[in-house]
Amino acid sequence: MPRQPQKRRLETRAKLLEVTAELVATEGYSGLKVEDVVNRAGVAKGTLFSHFRDKDGLLAVLIGAEVMRHLDQMEEKGAPDSREALLERIAPLLEYVAGDRVIFDLLLRYSGSTGTETDEVVTEGFYRQIAIWGDWITQLQQAGLVRDDYPAQFLAEGIQAFLNQVIAIWFCMSSPNEQTPLDALRPFLEAWLAPQA
Repeated sequence: MPRQPQKRRLETRAKLLEVTAELVATEGYSGLKVEDVVNRAGVAKGTLFSHFRDKDGLLAVLIGAEVMRHLDQMEEKGAPDSREALLERIAPLLEYVAGDRVIFDLLLRYSGSTGTETDEVVTEGFYRQIAIWGDWITQLQQAGLVRDDYPAQFLAEGIQAFLNQVIAIWFCMSSPNEQTPLDALRPFLEAWLAPQA
């Protein structure tokens, strides 16, 4: 009995994503070539483009899934008990996004914040970050460890803005100094979240 067209299409899509993940692991996001993906997957370029708008669309799916994995791990660790612990929870996601300019560029582009291209998982990841951080900030506010003159969600959105700013500046530096993106983020978050005197 022949496979149903929908099942075959899903299998092809999964194969393209699997092959892309393998190539990214060895070549990096910047080094990925469509020709390598289709050759290794054993499909035509047109097949790839029938599943994904272009190479960036393919990468956005992988990157969105990786962001979600980081958010899952963040949640598994539970709510932080200090502002420094909050920063430590954010650190792995920050390191991932700052690890390759392609990741940062595609996350911004496919979130819908800088253009018309969107990916549901990327967009969901941005909203999910704010929701997680907002819940944590609420708990830290109740403990008197974070300012309470603004709603937690507003403060969480500020964290996301600072994170994006720090990464953007990181990639603009012609020769990054010894400071890591996490070190650069720390003073912003401290000034933003510290209880008001």
